[in-house]
Amino acid sequence: MINFKSILGISSILFFASCEKQEIPITPHQPGDVIVNSVNLDSDYKFQVFFSLKENKVVSQNYKTDWDIAFDCSSSSNNIILNTAKFMKAAKTNASDFSSVTDTAGLDFKIDMPSGNLDSTAIGNWNVNDIYVIDRGYDEQGVHLGFVKFSVTNYLSNKYTIRFADINGTNDISLNITKDTLYNFKYLSFLGNEVTIEPPKQNWDLLFTQYTHYFNNDGTNYLVTGCLINRYLVQVAQVFNEDFNDISFDDIDNYTFSNNINTIGYNWKEYNFDENQYIIFSNKNYIIKSVDGKYYKFHFIDFYDKYGNKGNPIFEFQEL
Repeated sequence: MINFKSILGISSILFFASCEKQEIPITPHQPGDVIVNSVNLDSDYKFQVFFSLKENKVVSQNYKTDWDIAFDCSSSSNNIILNTAKFMKAAKTNASDFSSVTDTAGLDFKIDMPSGNLDSTAIGNWNVNDIYVIDRGYDEQGVHLGFVKFSVTNYLSNKYTIRFADINGTNDISLNITKDTLYNFKYLSFLGNEVTIEPPKQNWDLLFTQYTHYFNNDGTNYLVTGCLINRYLVQVAQVFNEDFNDISFDDIDNYTFSNNINTIGYNWKEYNFDENQYIIFSNKNYIIKSVDGKYYKFHFIDFYDKYGNKGNPIFEFQEL
């Protein structure tokens, strides 16, 4: 005898099974190719070099002496930074008359902190008509570039009006710096003109340069050579406990990312006085979240070119 209940039950199972959604296979995450590249800062570290990981190329390059200070282009802030590649410093005076400032006596000079935090700059929270004396630092030959006095004489949400002069009063210049939100900063040379330095903020990830480092243990400032990151969207995690080849996309959530611009910094190398050369710590790896949101593992493998000239960082990176 045919068991219609059994047939009905089997039919129901087959019907519901046929209605279940099929599982969609997940394509394994495919990393990019391992890339080796280098930049040239020259042996006296005269150049600043902006680099794009996505494009695997230098986006722009300038002499570190091309600029002195830079003005925040954000529509909501008005920070002013110094060119720390020249060991620049600034001191606020108590003067109210621009012409009365003629020397550096009694001034307390400060640096921009190497983290890049905009609440830790030498000029700090300025007010219109505050007068500062700025130490322009040194060129690549160690020649001191002198002092200027500086003031913001007017400020609108999209424009700074500034005045600066040599500390003895000569070369007194006033001009406007207009913000452009495509950039992090607008740049000024105290030789008297606005200059183009940094590429548009969406076009680069890393800046290879000298910069001023502050050593907490003894409170000293020192000029170092290293790698800074774009403060717009770029973040970095330090990975010093894994081999470069073993780092994978799955590691991303295991690390803490920082937007301090010196998270890569300078100490992936160290000068060996016995061998009279720099040695590289290739075990110091970094995971970089780029300006376009991709992740790369990155480390340095040399500081010399094939002719033995220093100031030529060679690095290896791979999109995860």
